[in-house]
Amino acid sequence: MITIKNETIAQVPSLHVVKDTLRNEQSTPTIFFFHGFTSAKENNLHVAYLLAQKGFRVFLPDALYHGEREIEQHSENRDLAFWEIILTSIQELDAMRSELKEKGLLCEDKLGVIGTSMGAITMFGALTQYPWIKTAVSFMGTAYYETFAYGLLETAQRRGLLVEESLQEDMLKKIKPFDLSKQLDKLDGRPLFMWHGKADEVVPYPLSEQFYNELTTTYKQTPDNLQFMAEEKVGHKVSRTAVLKSIDWFEQHLKTKVSS
Repeated sequence: MITIKNETIAQVPSLHVVKDTLRNEQSTPTIFFFHGFTSAKENNLHVAYLLAQKGFRVFLPDALYHGEREIEQHSENRDLAFWEIILTSIQELDAMRSELKEKGLLCEDKLGVIGTSMGAITMFGALTQYPWIKTAVSFMGTAYYETFAYGLLETAQRRGLLVEESLQEDMLKKIKPFDLSKQLDKLDGRPLFMWHGKADEVVPYPLSEQFYNELTTTYKQTPDNLQFMAEEKVGHKVSRTAVLKSIDWFEQHLKTKVSS
């Protein structure tokens, strides 16, 4: 039986999804799943369920200003808080790991991170900070923090949302240390799977293709540790093909042992 519990971990509302027989097993491979912009932790339960079936423990936190943490006055201005949300999630990830470790629920050699859209952008930033992440999956995210930030600013300006130059500079300064595209060595050979629909109008598909090419040519990431899947005529929505591939990826790289 798979259980889903609503828990607060390091003050972060989260869902804990795992086989009941593995709930208290420290050796259970563990995955943190970050959701997308304007989404919530519950929206990725279908993926977490499939992962739990394979013997993984999955934690799905609500990002700042999302889900249980949504605050009315921020709901219309989350565009301005986009990078604040991401940087907060990166900090909270390590706090969650520390608390779960104290509770004896984590195996340090079996920790993975997956994210969708904003959650995948969060994942890429976390890779620059935490060597304890053993493998990662990106659904339609990007590692190009600075490039994507400029794109968001241009979009905001076209919509009539003006951001003061000082605030822009401050934001760019804060996100710079988390830009994996400018410090490829931080990946350090860790297994990474990326998926992106070629018709994505939210997070540009070419950024994923470019990042993959940089890793395979400049940094020489091996095919065993790096895979990129693109789907024609697919927009900003994760396909079932991508979901199943991500589960295979975690099975391969977190070395899970399926329990009955």
